[in-house]
Amino acid sequence: MTSLPQYTDRSLGLVIDLDTCVGCHACVVNCKEWNTGGYPAPLSDVDAYGAEPVGSFLNRIHTFERKPGDGPAEIVHFPKSCLHCADAPCVTVCPTGASYKRSEDGIVLVDESMCIGCGLCAWACPYGAREMDPDEMVMKKCTLCVDRIYNENLPEEDRVPACVRTCPAGARHFGDLSDPQSDVSRLVAERGGMDLMPEMDTKPVNKYLPPRPKAKPDRSNDAAGAAESLEIGGFLGWLDRALERLG
Repeated sequence: MTSLPQYTDRSLGLVIDLDTCVGCHACVVNCKEWNTGGYPAPLSDVDAYGAEPVGSFLNRIHTFERKPGDGPAEIVHFPKSCLHCADAPCVTVCPTGASYKRSEDGIVLVDESMCIGCGLCAWACPYGAREMDPDEMVMKKCTLCVDRIYNENLPEEDRVPACVRTCPAGARHFGDLSDPQSDVSRLVAERGGMDLMPEMDTKPVNKYLPPRPKAKPDRSNDAAGAAESLEIGGFLGWLDRALERLG
């Protein structure tokens, strides 16, 4: 089985703001395009335009509806990819050493030339963040775009993961989470960044910023709001508030 490094010089990862993600899937599309166009073994699609298309993606968006307490229901878009865990079970379960965690930056990668497609790493990952390529039959996962972030031929603003570069809402942030003074670490501290499934004790590097509480809208100016006011405070209460606004 493969060993994890005892220490990493940096912990590069993503901070994803669930409050500003709009679920547009731009990160998914650009991730697929970048890794298919520049990755050593492209992300395959089988029968892409047929009745039963199958393909591999390194990033996906899940959408949920939640109703917090007595507040209004709201939609939460939840992007998910490899979280580059400090205690990555996908690495320690690998029988060939194909899955490994880099000591210089903490990124978890797969050496596809060593992968035998056994699927043990996908079984061990509690987040479902690995996918078997249906054509190559080797395991695929997010690489944090190592071919971008270290490419000195790219402009500085492009030396970030493709998903971060393309996000129109600014919901995705990239940096060193082992540095408490980095922008991503400050975001986590200010907004109460969370681990995904902390009970699994995998110590994921990637963090999620929770949605901010939504204020209940003031609907007293519309007909529905007036009707609601009638029920809550009675007609005279609603009339008093309406006249006070007019005055």
